[in-house]
Amino acid sequence: MSGLMLAMLTSMISTSVVGTALPTIVGELGGQDQYSWVASATMLTMTVSTPLWGKLSDLFGRKLLFQTALGLFVAASAVAGMSQDMGQLIAARAVQGLGVGGLSALSQVILGDIVSPRERGRYSGYMGAVFGISTVAGPLLGGFIVDADWLGWRWCFYVVVPFAIVSFLVIQKVLKLPVVKRETSVDIWGATTITASASALMLLLTLGGNEFAWNSVWTYFLAAISLLMLALAVLSERTARDPILPPRLFRNRTFVLTSLASLFVGMAMFGAMIYLPQYLQIVKGLSPTDSGLMTLPMVAALFLSGVISGKIVTKTGRWKFFPVAGLLVVAAGLLLLSRLHVDSGEWLIGFDVAVLGTGLGMSMQMLILAAQNGSEARDMASTTSGVSFFRSLGGAVGVAAFGAILTNRLKDEMAEMLRAANIALPGGSDVQLGSPDAIQRLPEPIKHIVLESFTRGLETVFMVGVPIALLGFAATLFLKELPLRGSTMAAPPEPKPLSKDDLVLAGLLLELVAQRIERTNGERSALLTAVARMAPPDGRSERERARSVAQDVLRPTSRALIAQAAPPQKDLVTGGISQ
Repeated sequence: MSGLMLAMLTSMISTSVVGTALPTIVGELGGQDQYSWVASATMLTMTVSTPLWGKLSDLFGRKLLFQTALGLFVAASAVAGMSQDMGQLIAARAVQGLGVGGLSALSQVILGDIVSPRERGRYSGYMGAVFGISTVAGPLLGGFIVDADWLGWRWCFYVVVPFAIVSFLVIQKVLKLPVVKRETSVDIWGATTITASASALMLLLTLGGNEFAWNSVWTYFLAAISLLMLALAVLSERTARDPILPPRLFRNRTFVLTSLASLFVGMAMFGAMIYLPQYLQIVKGLSPTDSGLMTLPMVAALFLSGVISGKIVTKTGRWKFFPVAGLLVVAAGLLLLSRLHVDSGEWLIGFDVAVLGTGLGMSMQMLILAAQNGSEARDMASTTSGVSFFRSLGGAVGVAAFGAILTNRLKDEMAEMLRAANIALPGGSDVQLGSPDAIQRLPEPIKHIVLESFTRGLETVFMVGVPIALLGFAATLFLKELPLRGSTMAAPPEPKPLSKDDLVLAGLLLELVAQRIERTNGERSALLTAVARMAPPDGRSERERARSVAQDVLRPTSRALIAQAAPPQKDLVTGGISQ
């Protein structure tokens, strides 16, 4: 857990730490027209690569792929810190996003491999708290580094490297996963079409309204490419031998609903966290460090709610209350944030962000827990990566959509207020805003108009987030609270050790059951029904579910029991292994 949480901490901090340093970076490297790509490049590659890491981990092993993602992340972070122009920085940030996608997805997959769902609630609470803390603490760390003259903006990338190296060493030393041979292959065509569809969508949302008009040829072209690639991805996943996102997942009600809820959580969370520091720095006039400190109530609330809810789930086995109530609290927090004004006090701001943090802590990790609990063991990696993919996609969509809303509302409000005050600016009403310090030095009443316009724009952004959070709440209402697999309410008595004969007998019985299941021709039987109930309901027939249990559970367990009773013995004459 220490290695997984360190990796989660470093990877998520890297996606948000650069926010407060961007004005300084652009001032030194130039390239104002490429400003948004420094943040968008990481989000883009993180989102599109998330499903691929889960499938590759089935093929090459969880530990190897996790350490590969860590190595990729460390190398890209070092290169980003040494960048000499914006092109190099954007390229390094894109590679960094590939590593972040692997770390965020595989940390959840490994957690699902080593902890039963019943016990996973507690550990998911820790992971959720680390995820939220790193996302919120990034701007605080970035502000401190920028304000410290003896460090410089390059340390925004260097600072995470030591933590990533420590995580790599911890994982190497203590993570002992069994070697599981999975009959799988890489779905190249599926990977290409899914990546192309998500990339085209994110390019449209990132560049639309900035690099080209919404009503333009580029908009329609990128939208058409995204839809075409999506259709081809669906076709590919239906025909592939080992699809990245197996179609059977979308017949699983739990996976579909948790993915939808995660999509809306990502939109609300990233949208709020990206634009809240702008309110604090521009409207309230706080320094980057002080604006980061103002997010500490959110950090504390998210940590406490995540850990406490996880412990309660582990103790009671009941989990549905937390994502349902959590998304309601997220909606309430966004509603409170939408009521902030230019003269709002710091205590009120702290309370509002604490409410938002409480809701995020209660809901984020519980959605992944619910999805993992409702999936089969063979789909653990695909399920976890899929839910993480939709959350990242929601975050990317939220940031882009909220940015477009803020820009348009800000421009309209400033034009209206300037017209009402009979003020004519040389450049017209389309004012190009500078840094927060430059805005604070504007003469009155221009300064008041800018701050009031910005506040109204953010009010619209947060208000749009309220129905988005409520859509996530509606999705969680329809979740079926499946019992968490693992230990029962009362601790079972310590079992007596089985003799070798008992182990062989148990193994042979399981093999007999597996053979009986595989020989059934569709006729109903009590044995078929009982075995089918061991698999979660996902839309498949009773016979298909029973056969998957026989293949994935009964037969491997049978072989393990027999091997335990009669392990291979070394031949004393030849020195070889005799069975």
